[in-house]
Amino acid sequence: MTNLVVVSAGTGIPSLSTKLADRLADATVRGLGGEVQVKHLELRTLARDLADALVGGVRSAALREAFDMLCTADGVIAVTPVYNASYSGLFKLFFDMVDRETLRGRPVLIAANGGSARHSLMLDTAMLPMFHYLKAFVAPTGVFAATEDWADEYLVPRIERAGTEFAAFMRAHPAPTPEDPFAVADFSTLLGN
Repeated sequence: MTNLVVVSAGTGIPSLSTKLADRLADATVRGLGGEVQVKHLELRTLARDLADALVGGVRSAALREAFDMLCTADGVIAVTPVYNASYSGLFKLFFDMVDRETLRGRPVLIAANGGSARHSLMLDTAMLPMFHYLKAFVAPTGVFAATEDWADEYLVPRIERAGTEFAAFMRAHPAPTPEDPFAVADFSTLLGN
């Protein structure tokens, strides 16, 4: 079974970030076919836990569970609203607390929503560098949805294309599996050969 984790940093109910994340997940699931388990992380529900962990250094059970989800994900869809030409503070705080090795080699689809198309470059100027730093394998097609795009007939095909391409990207670049720290891949290394 394929595990897909959807991280959304929207703060409203309903949230356009969550709406975009859900539609990207649906398109990805259709592209993957087969059995796919989708797990949703709505960061607004973890906001207090994140703040407490930042200030007090203690991670709640809910935070540990969220980070464990990422460790077992075959793919991650990460969506944030745009505030002041970048990702939200809640989004950044969450990924600041993710262990630097968790996303290494893991396929990630990035997306964002904002008030106007002027913010669309933040995918490349803010999100992409952060996920590269975390050593994630970022899909080449991201999605930015401005407020006016939700009434535009072209948003649906963009979402479908990104989801379909992400499904193919996940198949081509499988997420790493946790390695047994005591496993030896090549016994000749033990013999000095």
